[in-house]
Amino acid sequence: MSNQKVNNYIPAIGIECHVQLKTKTKLFSAISNDARSAEPNTLISYICLGMPGALPVLNEQAIKLAAKASFALGVEPQIFSKFDRKHYFYPDLPKGYQITQFQNPIVVGGQVDIAINGTKKTIRITRAHLEEDAGKTTHPEGKNYSLVDFNRAGTPLLEIVSEPDIHTPQEAKAYARELYLLMKYAGVSDANLFHGNMRFDVNVSVSKDPSKLGTRSETKNLNSFRSVEKAVGYEIKRQVNELEKGHKVSQETRGWDDAKQKTFSQRSKEDAHDYRYFPDPDLPPVQLSKEYISSVKQSMPIMPREWRERLISLGLDTKQVEILIEAEVDEKQTARLTIIESALNEPIFARTLANWLINIEIPLYNDEKIEKTIDTNKKQAFYSQTYKLLEKGKLSSTGVKQLISGVLVKGVAPANIEKYAQDNGLIQVSGSNEILDIVKKIIKENPGAIEDIKRGEDKAIGFLVGQVMKASQGKANPALTQELIRKLLSP
Repeated sequence: MSNQKVNNYIPAIGIECHVQLKTKTKLFSAISNDARSAEPNTLISYICLGMPGALPVLNEQAIKLAAKASFALGVEPQIFSKFDRKHYFYPDLPKGYQITQFQNPIVVGGQVDIAINGTKKTIRITRAHLEEDAGKTTHPEGKNYSLVDFNRAGTPLLEIVSEPDIHTPQEAKAYARELYLLMKYAGVSDANLFHGNMRFDVNVSVSKDPSKLGTRSETKNLNSFRSVEKAVGYEIKRQVNELEKGHKVSQETRGWDDAKQKTFSQRSKEDAHDYRYFPDPDLPPVQLSKEYISSVKQSMPIMPREWRERLISLGLDTKQVEILIEAEVDEKQTARLTIIESALNEPIFARTLANWLINIEIPLYNDEKIEKTIDTNKKQAFYSQTYKLLEKGKLSSTGVKQLISGVLVKGVAPANIEKYAQDNGLIQVSGSNEILDIVKKIIKENPGAIEDIKRGEDKAIGFLVGQVMKASQGKANPALTQELIRKLLSP
C-alpha cells in the first residue's frame, strides 16, 4: 500500500498500545486488579504507593499472558528480560518512578496484518514490554484542584509499540481494531475500551522527505477505534498547516477532545534520557525455559487469521467473516465460531449455519432481545435438528427464522424441535391436497398474472408462489406450489 501524501507531505504514524493484562492481582502486589466498581483509593497497598521498605514481587500470571501476547503477534517471547526504573515526577506516580522493561523487553519484533478495501498490509511491531500502570488524575471542571485515584497504580500492562508503518487514519483504525482482536482471542486482556483496558497513544509526524521522519506529537489515552482515526486525521492536517505557514512542529504530548474533535497541547515531550533509566534493584531478571515457552505456545487458541481462512473457505464474503470474527469477542455472544467449527465437515450446513448466525442470532443480541443464553452444546443440537427439518422440506426459510428467533428469545432449546415447530404452526405444508385449494384461489384472484404466464413471462409464476406463501402464512412448500401452478395452467 503506497504512502498517501497530504500537500506533498508523507504522514508517518506509530502507535503505542497499553493493554491491561487479565490477572486477578496487580503486577507486584496481591491487590485486586479489577477496579471497575471500586471506590477511589480502596485497592492500594504499601507496595502500590512505594512506602519505605516495600518490596515488589512479580506476578507469574502476567509473564504467561505476556508470552501469549507474543505468540499472538507472531513471535516467541524472549528467554531473558528484566525490569528497569523509569523516573519522572507526576502526581499520579507516588513512587517517583515506574517499574518497566526498557533495555530487555519480553517481546521483540512481531507484526499485525490489516486490510484496507481488500488490500493487505503488515504493520511491524518494534517491541512489547511489561510495566506497571500509574494512578489516575482527574481535573474537575471549574475547580482549582485535581483529584488522584491510586486504584490503577500497579496494574499490569503490556505496552505494544509499532513501527511507523502506518500512513493514513484508516490504517491506524484498522491496526487498533486488529490488535484488539488479537489480545481478546489470545485471552491476554478483557480489552474493554470503555474501562480503559486498552488505551492507544498515537505518534504522528509528517515529512516531505520519505527517508526522514518529521517532528512527532504524541496524542495519549485514546480509548476507541474511531478516536484513533479522528485524532490521527486531525494531527496530520494540523502539522501540515503549521509547516505550510513556516512554523515548526513541537515535540509534545497532546490530548484528545472528543466533543470538539481536536487535539490540544498538554506538555513538552521528554526524550528517553530524561527518564534516568536504571535496572530495578529489587526484581531479578525473568528467565524463561524453552519448555515453558513451548507449553504456552501449545495453549494458544485459534486466532483471527486462521478463523478467517476457515470462514472464507465456506464461501462467506469479507463482510460476513468480519461480523462473525467481531461477534466472537462480545461477552454476550461467545462460541459462535465453535458452533460453526463443529459443522465444518458439512460445508453446506456450515455455510447455512453462518448465515443464520449473521442474519438472525447476532442481530437479536445486538438489539438486546436475548437475555438468557442457551448452552453451546444444546444450541449446536438445536441448529442441527433445524437444518434437518429444512432439508426435508418441513421448514421454509421464513419458518426457520421464526423458529430460531422464538427459541433464542425464550432462551430454552426444546427437546423435540419438530414437535415444537408443529405446535407453533411452523411446519411447512407439503401435501398437494392441502395446498391445491389455496393455489386455485390465488389463480382465480390474479387473472393478469395468468395472462402474463401464457405470454411466456415466467416471473409471474414467482409472483403467484409468493401470493400462495402469503395466504398460507409461509406454510406452503414453494417447490410443490410452483409445480401445482404449472400443472393447473398447462393446456
